[in-house]
Amino acid sequence: MTFGHMSVLLEETIEGLKINPAGLYVDGTLGGGGHSLEIVKRLGEDGRLIGIDQDGVAIEAARERLSGFQNKVSIVRGNYRSTKEILLRLGITGMDGMLLDLGVSSYQLDTKERGFSYRFDTPLDMRMDTRQSLTAKEIVNDYGEGELYRIIRDYGEDKFAKNIAKHIALARQTKPIETTEELNKIIKAAIPAKCRAEGGHPSKRAFQAIRIECNRELEVLKESLEELIDMLKPGGRLCIITFHSLEDRIVKTAFKRAANPCTCPPGFPVCVCGKVSKGKVITGKPILPSEIEMEENPRSKSAKLRIFEKAW
Repeated sequence: MTFGHMSVLLEETIEGLKINPAGLYVDGTLGGGGHSLEIVKRLGEDGRLIGIDQDGVAIEAARERLSGFQNKVSIVRGNYRSTKEILLRLGITGMDGMLLDLGVSSYQLDTKERGFSYRFDTPLDMRMDTRQSLTAKEIVNDYGEGELYRIIRDYGEDKFAKNIAKHIALARQTKPIETTEELNKIIKAAIPAKCRAEGGHPSKRAFQAIRIECNRELEVLKESLEELIDMLKPGGRLCIITFHSLEDRIVKTAFKRAANPCTCPPGFPVCVCGKVSKGKVITGKPILPSEIEMEENPRSKSAKLRIFEKAW
């Protein structure tokens, strides 16, 4: 299967980056290279794009898509949490802009063997980086019931998290849970029949939670944002597209803290904490997909774009 993926909020993101033709830009979630292609088209002779992705198939697809711009593009297999180390290896200390398009690509969801989707019966996997050892199978079979409950409750925001964790723990006593269909049946049995039709597929939230845990998605995002902002050059912009409330909350909080880091009590006449603003939040409210985009690409419906600009 080819790496087919429709880039979400494409025009809005490119506009939000305010691309300098001579600038250095980083796509931290390269995917198939859709956003990157539009960035590199706008770069002049001195401009440069660094593309980072942990998925080997995405890397190959992006290389092909960006093959006409090899003199301006460097592609690295890795996680965006290592952006600083990657750039330093390339002799780069700052960037004019960066994009993160979070979540799972259409290719990953639609490729049965990757084990991301509850729509197929396939071995539990869910790794974005197939080089890592931890898979969804290990999480489902080896994590304690209490830990499974926490993950499904916090990362899936599933009100039946406790019962789902209990059913998983009971089922694996008989035999290991090895496939998505086996897990689907367990989750379905844990949810009251009258509630199964609410909010889509009954496994949707639990699968999301397990995927997030498997790839450490929220942990990576939370730990990376401050450093990424620090790496921006004056006037540089960080554009982040999120797909669920947990990601969006982390980005919103980090941007707000970077813009207004002061910890002094509200009543203080002057700031004495010494913390200086790193820039400003460009998006008071997140930018959402248009009605046309949502019709053409239903997976864009939950997308939100937030933009931060480094102080001059």
